[in-house]
Amino acid sequence: MKGLVSTGWKGPVKFRMPTAENLVPIRLDIQFEGQRYKDAFTWNPSDPDNEVVVFAKRTVKDLKLPSAFITQIAQSIQSQLSDFRAYEGQDMYTGEKIIPIKLDLRVNHTLIKDQFLWDLNNFESDPEEFARTLCKDLGVEDPEVGPAVAFAIREQLYEIAIQSVASARESRLSKKGRRGSDHGSASKASGLSMDLMKLFSFKSSVVRKRKDLDVYEPVVDLLTSEEVDALEARAERHAR
Repeated sequence: MKGLVSTGWKGPVKFRMPTAENLVPIRLDIQFEGQRYKDAFTWNPSDPDNEVVVFAKRTVKDLKLPSAFITQIAQSIQSQLSDFRAYEGQDMYTGEKIIPIKLDLRVNHTLIKDQFLWDLNNFESDPEEFARTLCKDLGVEDPEVGPAVAFAIREQLYEIAIQSVASARESRLSKKGRRGSDHGSASKASGLSMDLMKLFSFKSSVVRKRKDLDVYEPVVDLLTSEEVDALEARAERHAR
């Protein structure tokens, strides 16, 4: 058991998205003067801050929104970027982290459900490429589905990366409190992985590869206009 811990466990790395591109998932849902703007996209945290205002102005102009939306959009993006940057420079543990990713999305008329395991140690992973391959394999034609799938993956990876920072912080504290801290660190990481498995209600320990699609049977449904209207009406009631 000791050998397994020492070979599988890796030391901390500095916080970043565990993907090839260090992009922040940004989600907007702004209501003002009887109008609503919702969007989800990724942002490079290294971009100059003035790009946020440029984006907000262009969005308001393109969508013909009231000018007051400029401030609302810019502040929301800047707030989410500040949250991300607050973690930069901090340690996070990624050792022994095969984590579950779960998709349950509706994009326009397409409903897609899937689940698979993701290697948090792979800093060359590409959610966008994975999403493109998934949509191609499943015969999804709507071009908006791929970006939505990639965003959902990035959003979940972001939440898990934040938890990995907390794990590293707890490990540092444990080193001050008792001997054999390296073993304690690995134990905490294993415990966190198990907690994440429960959080996502994912019971399989096998990584689904492309050739195994038929085993896990991802679900893709095309909804009628009536079904879409019903779902949107239900979501609107919940929002109130």
